[in-house]
Amino acid sequence: MPVIKACLFDLDGVICDTAKLHYLAWKRLANELGFDISPEQNETLKGLNRMEALEKMLGWGRKNFTYAEKEQLADQKHHWYLENIQLLSPEDILPGVHTLLQDLVSRKIKIVLGTSSSYARNVLELLVLEHYFDGVIDGNGLLKPKPNPEVYVKAAQAAGCIPSECIVFDDAPDGIIAGSEAGCFTVGVGNMKALKKANLVISSFEDMPFEDILGCLN
Repeated sequence: MPVIKACLFDLDGVICDTAKLHYLAWKRLANELGFDISPEQNETLKGLNRMEALEKMLGWGRKNFTYAEKEQLADQKHHWYLENIQLLSPEDILPGVHTLLQDLVSRKIKIVLGTSSSYARNVLELLVLEHYFDGVIDGNGLLKPKPNPEVYVKAAQAAGCIPSECIVFDDAPDGIIAGSEAGCFTVGVGNMKALKKANLVISSFEDMPFEDILGCLN
């Protein structure tokens, strides 16, 4: 079995469910523009940067805007999302996360966040989880979004490890691709069909203790 020295976590949909906050902001923007989006459509926006997500959403509403107008719309959505984030609390931590983080600390396994989010540190503070993390790689220091492996390569470096010594936990197909291309063992958290490229898929952290996840590395 490979020696695992670090676990690298995505944020949205893995540590906490901020996806619902994105949905509320995108839905509000769509409604302002005269149409609506479903939770299922919102799922397809996961892992996209905000301009990519905006383009996709505007396509659903068959809306056309200039680039300058699109930037204003993206900024408005981001403002609403940041307002929503301030409502986060430890109650929004997904089931099993606390237990897993405590287990990793007891094993002296490094814990690093790897996300394209630019507000990750703020979210960790609101969730009162920042003390668990040995490093945070976020959108403020990334040149290329997932599925580019940059985020998890840098997260492994922040942990002082090589990627083959790391497990990536991500809930988006692009995140799984990024982790795989970085050279990490990947665990998809969520829908097995959507995350079929992962080395292992779990529906939640309550599904499988870390010891069993390690057993799947053989």
